[in-house]
Amino acid sequence: MSSPATARGGGGEAGVEQGGRGTWRHAAFHVATTIATPAAYAPLPFAVASLGWPLGVCSLVIGTLVTWCSSLVVASLWQWNGEKHTSYRLLAKSIFGPWGYWYVSFFQQVASVGNNIAIQIAAGSSLKAVYKHYYTAEDGAMTLQQFIILFGAFELLLSQLPDIHSLRWVNAICTASTVGFAGTTIGATVHDGYRIDRKEVSYSLQGNTATKIFRAFNALGTIAFSFGDAMLPEIQSTVREPVRKNMYKGVSAAYTIIVMSYWTLAFSGYWAFGSQVPPYILSSLTAPRWAIVMANVFAVIQIAGCFQIYCRPTFAHFEERVQAKNRSCRSCLWRLMYTSAYMAVITLVSAAMPFFGDFVSICGAVGFTPLDFVLPGLALLKTSKLPDNLGSQYAVKVLSAAVAVMFSIIGVLACIGAIRSITLDVRTYKFFHDM
Repeated sequence: MSSPATARGGGGEAGVEQGGRGTWRHAAFHVATTIATPAAYAPLPFAVASLGWPLGVCSLVIGTLVTWCSSLVVASLWQWNGEKHTSYRLLAKSIFGPWGYWYVSFFQQVASVGNNIAIQIAAGSSLKAVYKHYYTAEDGAMTLQQFIILFGAFELLLSQLPDIHSLRWVNAICTASTVGFAGTTIGATVHDGYRIDRKEVSYSLQGNTATKIFRAFNALGTIAFSFGDAMLPEIQSTVREPVRKNMYKGVSAAYTIIVMSYWTLAFSGYWAFGSQVPPYILSSLTAPRWAIVMANVFAVIQIAGCFQIYCRPTFAHFEERVQAKNRSCRSCLWRLMYTSAYMAVITLVSAAMPFFGDFVSICGAVGFTPLDFVLPGLALLKTSKLPDNLGSQYAVKVLSAAVAVMFSIIGVLACIGAIRSITLDVRTYKFFHDM
């Protein structure tokens, strides 16, 4: 039985642009917005602290190199068999058959929904942080849940834009906000680090042996989340010819921003606060006030664009069935209905369980690890896109298989750690807890 996407022919899909118009700069904006979110930045110091300096540094460097190479592999396979594949699931179907289509469909939905829950919690937390700087009274103060609802209403408006290409200028602003967030947060972190008595900062792993092990598992999921990009073919479908060359440039430009900011914030945050660094780095900063406000504002702006890109796989499933590419009034009404239902579900879960760090970890483990670490290596082996030299072929095969196996194991371990953390948090907090 063929999937709905198959009937569209030519690798096309509803809600995805058929003729790319974007430049490599637009691709860089989309990729940077998709990966380098405050929700990805902010937990990195905590992840490094959960692993310690040697393992934390190695994990971050390996995660960067593997996902950059994986992104280039996926970009190279966009038209590998003569057809242009405008979504990740159609690309997987062309390589692996029906199981590839449903494999990507499942994990992409997990990644997209989990990511949007996590970043909506982060957006609500940042909005509340700004609010608390200017409203200090306890009586009548707005709760985290109210800010989550406000952010959800704004995202509902943006959800009426038809496709990823229509977000190009939104994501250009978001990329600038990414740089602004990273620079401001790093500066505030270093500032606080020098104000703290350095003799009181400890870098030893906290807790008993079981706690250390599960925190390490959780940290691996967090790092996987921080490099999550389950939308590369969808982004590539918006790029003009020569598509591969423009996408390679866009991915590499985005990763230049990511490396400079990720590594600096992760290491400076751990240096500043040691093993006491919280899961969301902004919550530990104290001064100067204007810098903290700026960092939180940058965070909300950037998250707004990232949320929209990760909505699109879910919206595409609806659009296949209601033919929403026809911009009639009836189609617009259908779009308003299913985007409203999506936003209601995401907002409800975010408000009910505002456990940011746990959602980051489980989303990285269950959603992004299979798509960004495991599948590209398997696709490279399957499509035989290997060097001509026999020695190089053997090395690439061994390396691809090793990456797929190793990160499959890491994904399972990270999932165990995340589930344990959520279980502990649910025991500690009530639903709709005002964090």
